[in-house]
Amino acid sequence: MRKILRGAEHQQGPGRRNDRYFIRQRRLWKNRDFDVIGFGRHDNNTKAQHYVKKDLFDLTADDLKGFDAVVDAFGAWTEDTLPLHSTSLKHLCDILSGTDTRLVIVGGAGSLYVDADHTTQLVDTPDFPDAFKPLATAMGKALSELRSRDDVKWTYISPAADFQADGERTGKYLLAGETFTLNEKGESVISYADYAIALVDEIEKGDHIQERISAVRA
Repeated sequence: MRKILRGAEHQQGPGRRNDRYFIRQRRLWKNRDFDVIGFGRHDNNTKAQHYVKKDLFDLTADDLKGFDAVVDAFGAWTEDTLPLHSTSLKHLCDILSGTDTRLVIVGGAGSLYVDADHTTQLVDTPDFPDAFKPLATAMGKALSELRSRDDVKWTYISPAADFQADGERTGKYLLAGETFTLNEKGESVISYADYAIALVDEIEKGDHIQERISAVRA
């Protein structure tokens, strides 16, 4: 299997950090017999053995031919770049439209629903940090637009609310759906390491085409 981990080309910050982290997990990918190729507009500093220097918006349908899955780990954090969450995802959808190549998105937690009727999202709750509301809103808008794409084999994976870059790798996670989920300890937390396992499991199994799923530490 081949897949792309596409860099967060337009912004420094956590978005680039999680993209680099997923590319670094060479043992994880190798154990699943995946051939990893990184894409980004910057020079390769991700430790990816195979890398193509190219801006996301310059990618074409021909660039993605032959790949089984594309992993979108885009990150933009400033007010002027937040709309890129929508435009970058739309571009990837447009060039993957009508193909068998899967699009797997590293999503956000703010759009998870906190009620059974799916009317209230986590971002709308009183305790959601104000500093992250613009980002959560932008990512939620991108997800809403993604749901209309029945021409693309997409899967959107939301992490837990506490997404820990340096958290422990336990090798265990709970797979949930659209609803904000806590583990037995009442926590909504997952490390990058355990999220990466959930992401690779989904790429391998392909059980949730055109669905949003979520992962939390078991």
